[in-house]
Amino acid sequence: MNWAAALQLALKALWRNKTRAMLTALGVIIGVASVIAMVAIGSGAQQRIAEQLASMGTNTLVIRPGSVTRGGVRTGAGTTTSLTRADAEAIRDIPGVIAIAPTVRTGVQLRYRGTNWGTAIEGVTPDYISVKSWPLAEGEFFTEQHVISAAHVCVLGQTVARELFGLSNPIGETVVMKGMACQVLGVLSEKGATAWGSDQDDSVFAPLTTVQRKIMGVTHIDRVEVQTAGREATYQVMKDVTQLLRYRHRIQEEQADDFRIYNRAELAKTSEESAAVFTWLLGSIASVSLLVGGIGIMNIMLVSVTERTREIGIRMALGARRRDILWQFLLEAMLLSVAGGIIGIFLGLGGALGLAQFSNFPVSITPWSIILAFSFAGLVGVFFGMHPARKASRLQPIEALRYE
Repeated sequence: MNWAAALQLALKALWRNKTRAMLTALGVIIGVASVIAMVAIGSGAQQRIAEQLASMGTNTLVIRPGSVTRGGVRTGAGTTTSLTRADAEAIRDIPGVIAIAPTVRTGVQLRYRGTNWGTAIEGVTPDYISVKSWPLAEGEFFTEQHVISAAHVCVLGQTVARELFGLSNPIGETVVMKGMACQVLGVLSEKGATAWGSDQDDSVFAPLTTVQRKIMGVTHIDRVEVQTAGREATYQVMKDVTQLLRYRHRIQEEQADDFRIYNRAELAKTSEESAAVFTWLLGSIASVSLLVGGIGIMNIMLVSVTERTREIGIRMALGARRRDILWQFLLEAMLLSVAGGIIGIFLGLGGALGLAQFSNFPVSITPWSIILAFSFAGLVGVFFGMHPARKASRLQPIEALRYE
């Protein structure tokens, strides 16, 4: 079989009915474009979730005080004050622990000259910005010496700095909280909202001991964040921390823990799996239009076989073999699919990039989605073009020549 001649004949046949061919390929065009755009949207959402989880720290554990039971009544998590800074320091010695960040938190009203702003104050240690992966935008963070001396210093979140100082530089200025003057050492970079919508930048940070002694009047801590060597290491560290705290708190074997440990690696894994399923779901829904486009190709090719029955009879009478007729019509179906796939790729890329340009919704175009959509379009052409091609190849020459 002369493939060049067959390809030329297929192109001529499609060109004779170019309007019908374009409308036939439209289903494939829409299908490929939809798959690429939908997968780009799903991948963008997956990437956004991964970024938010990374900002929280996927290799960290969060330890909080547990519940307490009084008179048979069990209260909620966090109602006991069982965690201390000594517990946090003991956790630091566990293998696989990189850093720890004990924290206390309460509400406070900040005042600067004639401006005031209600926010949350967190008492932390210098390791806090490392554990939270939260760099400074300007200035510096307080040191361990500030924690030891319970110094009157603080670091502001972006929202607090903007509300109190506007466009002015807050470094070196003094803010007042609960009658205590604090010097601003630095401003953290913008962190943004959490997955639950709370503004992480609407906080002020001071040495742990300063907040404990001079603002809250407590000795316990609200939580400990533990940074581990990696995501996989969090599971072993979690077991070791549980054993250590049970020993330090003298909890008997039959007693429940008076603390709670939350593994962010588990949250990250669950969220990533959910986002991946969401991406595949969008792609699967969009691929249905490809099947519809394939059915359209099959219908039009059947019409074409009927219209060209006499032509098929003449070609067979002149010596064309059945497989020549089969490949002739199969090539036409494949050309429709491939052409539709190429146009659909550009349309899908344009739609995804346009969405990213004119909205804040993230999109991520992946090469595998383009390859998958184009390959699927080619397979659709072969699958749905096979039946009309076989029907054409099985026509009897005499009957085909008699067809009007």
